[in-house]
Amino acid sequence: MSSRMVLAGNVIADLVIEVPALPERGGDVVGTRTELTAGGGFNTLAAAGRLGAATVFAGLHGTGPYGDLVRAALAAEGVRTLLPPRTDGDTGFTVALVDADGERTFVTSFGVDARMTPAEAEKIAAEIRPGDLVQVSGYGLVMPVNGPLLASLVDRLPDSATVCLDPAPLVADIPAGVLEPVLARTDWLSANAREAALMSGSAATDPARAAAALRARLPRAGAGVLVRADRDGCWLAPPDGAPPVRVPGLPVTAVDSSGAGDAHVGAFLALLGEGADPFAAARAANASAAYAVTRRGPATAPTREQLRSFAAEMGAEDVVALLDGRAAEA
Repeated sequence: MSSRMVLAGNVIADLVIEVPALPERGGDVVGTRTELTAGGGFNTLAAAGRLGAATVFAGLHGTGPYGDLVRAALAAEGVRTLLPPRTDGDTGFTVALVDADGERTFVTSFGVDARMTPAEAEKIAAEIRPGDLVQVSGYGLVMPVNGPLLASLVDRLPDSATVCLDPAPLVADIPAGVLEPVLARTDWLSANAREAALMSGSAATDPARAAAALRARLPRAGAGVLVRADRDGCWLAPPDGAPPVRVPGLPVTAVDSSGAGDAHVGAFLALLGEGADPFAAARAANASAAYAVTRRGPATAPTREQLRSFAAEMGAEDVVALLDGRAAEA
């Protein structure tokens, strides 16, 4: 039986605007396409759920147009919402500018999702079951109110729960008193190249060294690290302490990288929860991210059948075998 994936983080609204290039300071550009969708941790939940994982949103959501949008999107993906709506404000939002190369730049404005109460944190902690996969994001940890509550929550989770930390772009702004307790309980850290550079300093000039340096920051026995490297796949520092290895990606032409990291994390956790080997799960996560960047929009992670067909088309028979339950034979 697969493990549940529980997001102890934020699901907010994404206002996505495609632009030919980012404006210079004080300048302006005309967007070519605009879309309002659910975003943030929603993309990770959707990615995991589309591959068959049971998913739970253990975060805050408000009353208003953004909160309504978020709840409708979660319901459409079959995600269980743990907490009731907050009546003291709306959910926050992000403006995502996607340039001609498919790269995205964010500006985020938080709403009630940044104002967790101790009672809400206790309810979330009580919900976590042994064997759950708990996703924690740096977006939640950087918030002055939520960060300390989430750090305390993570510290008290059942030992058999698997904690995955995605440090997010704001990792440099997370107070050490919040980040260090979470790192102490982290089983898997999944970071992109920029985040790895911020967390590992000079070692980040080489992704393999960055992965090793990040694993050294995780005191928990059996902890592992993924450093996502876009079209180059990712680097895996395995839990057994072996040297980091490169997990090959699938060569595609990106049209929109929004949500690619979320597609990677969600797929990795979903397959890890099924009992997949970390290398095999990371390889399939690379395929999920590759699929996502060839589609426009932030929540473009594939279903299991879509991922299987895409992997077969790309010649990734190892991913097909994993999805078919034939990994042991491959």
